[in-house]
Amino acid sequence: MPRDIPIGNGHLLVNFDARYRLRDIYFPHVGKDNQSAGHPFRVALWVDGHFSWLHDEPWTVDLRYQPDTLATDVTLGHPGLAIEIRCTDVVDFHEHVLVRKFVVSNHASHARAIRLFFHQDFHISEQEVGDSAYYDPAPRALIHYKDNRWFLMNGRVESASAGFDQWAVGTKDTAGNEGTWRDAEDGELSGNSVVQGAVDSVGALHTTLPPNGSSTIWYWLACGFSHQDVTTVNSVVLDKSPDVLQARTEAYWRLWANAEPNQLDALSPEVADLFRRSLLIVRTQIDYDGGIVAATDYDITAFARDTYAYVWPRDGALVAHALDDAGYEGTTRPFFDFLSRVQSSHGYFLHKFNPDGTLASSWHPWYRDGERELPIQEDETGLPLWALWHHFDKFHDVEFVRPFYRQMIKPAADFLAMHVDPSGLPKPSYDAWEERWGVHAWTVAASWAGLMAAARFFAVFGDAADAEHAAAVASNMRQAASDRLWHEGEGRFLRTISPGEGGAYSSDLIVDASVCGLFLFGMFEADDPRMVATMQTMRERLWVGTSIGGLARYEHDGYQRATADAAIPGNPWFICTLWLAQWQIKTATAIGDLDQPATLLEWVAKRALPSGVLAEQVNPDDGSAVSVAPLTWSHATFVQTVLDYLEKRQAFDRCPTCGQPRTRRDHATFLTERLAEARLMDGFSVTSLPDGSDTDGPH
Repeated sequence: MPRDIPIGNGHLLVNFDARYRLRDIYFPHVGKDNQSAGHPFRVALWVDGHFSWLHDEPWTVDLRYQPDTLATDVTLGHPGLAIEIRCTDVVDFHEHVLVRKFVVSNHASHARAIRLFFHQDFHISEQEVGDSAYYDPAPRALIHYKDNRWFLMNGRVESASAGFDQWAVGTKDTAGNEGTWRDAEDGELSGNSVVQGAVDSVGALHTTLPPNGSSTIWYWLACGFSHQDVTTVNSVVLDKSPDVLQARTEAYWRLWANAEPNQLDALSPEVADLFRRSLLIVRTQIDYDGGIVAATDYDITAFARDTYAYVWPRDGALVAHALDDAGYEGTTRPFFDFLSRVQSSHGYFLHKFNPDGTLASSWHPWYRDGERELPIQEDETGLPLWALWHHFDKFHDVEFVRPFYRQMIKPAADFLAMHVDPSGLPKPSYDAWEERWGVHAWTVAASWAGLMAAARFFAVFGDAADAEHAAAVASNMRQAASDRLWHEGEGRFLRTISPGEGGAYSSDLIVDASVCGLFLFGMFEADDPRMVATMQTMRERLWVGTSIGGLARYEHDGYQRATADAAIPGNPWFICTLWLAQWQIKTATAIGDLDQPATLLEWVAKRALPSGVLAEQVNPDDGSAVSVAPLTWSHATFVQTVLDYLEKRQAFDRCPTCGQPRTRRDHATFLTERLAEARLMDGFSVTSLPDGSDTDGPH
């Protein structure tokens, strides 16, 4: 099931599913560890003697975010009970706490007593053995812990004293016990106060709704490394009040989402909204230690008993490139630090890493055909250099890049220059989809891009010999790609060639969207006639011929395939569809040529979940999300495509007098608008704002 709503702060990430169940709690790293292991945390309502879980039918659920911020806007309705609940959830931008607000409205003309039940099903450190749970009478809160992972749950009604009115802790999944959540279904809790092993808990808050009136119920979940940590956070929530924490977090993320003057007036409201939403969703998937995580939807474990909650250097480089293009260099710098820590001593990057920098699981072998082989895909070494050069070229932060020069850039460049065969092509490795061994168009282009980035670094840092060597290897590689990847008979570039005896290569004739790497990374111009022919064939043979549309990865793609119709090449992928849009943008010669990519941007916005979340794939029959959601790469590719579109459109649409874009809004203008809204503009300007920062940060 997709994760329709992720919210987080870089240390704590929580995901809600389509029925508004809290499913994933990642702490202390985004992507590691999932303290719920995908098990649902339930919420229930008791009213007029009737008990129901809010995720069950006939409750209706509308899941969205508040505009331009990481605060949820969820509406739950139950016409049979004449109850509506409006919910707001935030992870505080500073404290490690989830704060939830439930405004319960009574549509009956008489007063009614209600109870909200909050269920917790922790699997601390991703397994339940040895967990403990107890009721702490001092804060009147529930606490779960194991080792140095502690979690405190508390709440209150309106502004009354905090603390649960009822509680129970108990065993789950043992001796026939489903869990303490079953104890809640009669509207009463046992009051059991401690248990160990496989445990869960429920706390309840009581109030009375006035006739045709409402009441606000607050719930919070604090995370820490000790009892002192979580009780301190609990005190912060009470001292500040939960509504202040929600308000400051909403303001912080609105400021972040609009921090750069990306002019969006040329976009439809739907595409502009998804652009800002994509930036925010990408931010939720970035760990404070720099790791950019591919996806945190834990349900994928049912498919392969593993997750996407890892840092692929390739994925991260593409995401960092898009964020840098959008102006978020402060967000991407820690990623390059992360890369420098995990790079091998031989210069290359292995398959993927955990967010804490340890080596992650892999299916790439170290042994093949009787010989040792490197378990790598070479794009994961080339693209970090490509992204780092883009970062440096855009922001000119010499002091930031200087430590990477000998530490990361030189070793990676040396590896790329050495790891080539006699033809000049990279030696075989795994492809963009991590499925096949060979020499791939995507990988060749990524390796070339890494070498060219290294050559530029060497040149600006004064190492002329290294610059000439890297550029020469890159030039030979480009020529070899031109000679060997182009198939005259097919009239297109091939996705893969495989080395054989005597330097010969066999050809893989499957049409594959990953050939887009040849123009995406600049190895060949997008309007090169061979590239044009390749893209036309790709569009003809990979476009999904249903009412849903979109571009598949490659012909006969079986991964997570959602249809048995052999005429359908595969599920549509957001990134592949957007690559087609990027090619259309690059080859546009007049503003009218941008209509096609604009249509594809609208296609993406239409296929997003109501919250704005983009999955990895789309069901070709009904448009539903397939595989993980959100996929960080999908959102970053959307951001990149929008920026490419706006840049190209701006080139066509300039003031004939001054030559500048017709409309623009800079960062200072945005701040002025926000301050004016807050009525803080009396007597001073943005440039004269006093420094009122708290040196210790927010509390």
